[in-house]
Amino acid sequence: MSRSAHPAGPRYADVLPEGHYSAPPADLNALDPKVWAQTVGRREDGVVTVGGLAVTDLAERFGTPAYVLDETDFRARARAWRNAFGHDADVFYAGKAFLSRAVVKWLDEEGLNLDVCSGTELATALSAGMPAERIAFHGNNKSPYEIERAVEAGVGRIVLDSFQEIVRVAHIAQSLEKRQRVQIRITVGVEAHTHEFIATAHEDQKFGIPLAGGQAAEAVRRALQLDGIELVGIHSHIGSQIFDMSGFEVAAHRVVRLLRDIRDEHGIELPEIDLGGGLGIAYTSNDDPREPHEIAKALTEIVTRECEAARLRTPRISVEPGRAIVGPTAFTLYEVGTIKPLEGLRTYVSVDGGMSDNIRTALYDAEYSVALVSRVSEAEPMLVRVVGKHCESGDIVVKDAFLPADLAPGDLIAVPATGAYCRSMASNYNHALRPPVVAVAGGDARVIVRRETEEDLLRLDVG
Repeated sequence: MSRSAHPAGPRYADVLPEGHYSAPPADLNALDPKVWAQTVGRREDGVVTVGGLAVTDLAERFGTPAYVLDETDFRARARAWRNAFGHDADVFYAGKAFLSRAVVKWLDEEGLNLDVCSGTELATALSAGMPAERIAFHGNNKSPYEIERAVEAGVGRIVLDSFQEIVRVAHIAQSLEKRQRVQIRITVGVEAHTHEFIATAHEDQKFGIPLAGGQAAEAVRRALQLDGIELVGIHSHIGSQIFDMSGFEVAAHRVVRLLRDIRDEHGIELPEIDLGGGLGIAYTSNDDPREPHEIAKALTEIVTRECEAARLRTPRISVEPGRAIVGPTAFTLYEVGTIKPLEGLRTYVSVDGGMSDNIRTALYDAEYSVALVSRVSEAEPMLVRVVGKHCESGDIVVKDAFLPADLAPGDLIAVPATGAYCRSMASNYNHALRPPVVAVAGGDARVIVRRETEEDLLRLDVG
């Protein structure tokens, strides 16, 4: 196909309901630094580079689709979080966002702790050399085997999520002749301004023990009576992709009030408080995330103020950024396949991946950006929907965006801010092979998670 405008494709949003879509950007070739990794830029010939390497070369060497991760950016963001909170607080990287042995090693080297929520995440962390005492173990339904493995390894904390788990962890720890440090996760009744599926602090959901009705207070009583566990703190998490700090302020107020009640009833002041993670990142130019130092200052001031009002010593604060560290550091590189203009609507651009490598658009109605990265174009913008190759009408990668009207099969496009929850939630739907994760730094590229092969899938199919 020649690189000419598609005759039936709309050029911009005036054919659609007014106010529903943003106007096209002034320059389709520009790369907004808010949504792209630190070392991403364009060469004079228009090809996008990351870590000094051209995406065209990366595509030729590693194939597409591929997750391309800027290691320099990852390390810088991890360091920024560590420095923002200093030595009087703990930063636990939330491994569920994306975890690999290379990532574990980077975290260890940059001085961050690690939060895991399954036995296999724990195994990954330990196999990569993360000290067990710097690992926290989450989960709403930890199996006895997972708990035993965590206790035996000597993890720094287990976050208790139910009344049954309080007894289960205590019993397992006692049977191993250990005393396990624990926190109790409570739900504080804060409705985070986020998607229903990723809001986690209102009462009607599966995580934690409700503060309402005295349930959290009763959980504390039971934990303090058991010899196998040492209760060191309270944990709260209000949701994900949050930009407004007011929810954290309400959550901190209610957690500190529980700490005050614990002191008054039991005569002890718990030394730790974990406010979870959930801070948002920029997926589009409209998003405006806070910097780590701003978040650290705000959270520290909130907790300190609440503790002073309750006449409590300020506990050691923990936070759990995952998406905020890894999310902006990666983009997904695709090759364009079919291009299908729909007159008066939009143009559908199909790529060689889809919901198997990024389920978030279908699952959370998530928004993403996209750019042509193998060249520049002076063509007019056309409104597009980037879709995958799977047999689902909901197989959408980017719902609505603008790409040049001369886009053609074989062009490379990239979707930024896919470092979090894309590879970790990837699937084999339609027997798709999950893409590799390619880490780039200082002019070098290496695979840290290899692409799946047909042999990998067939090996599991024992017939």
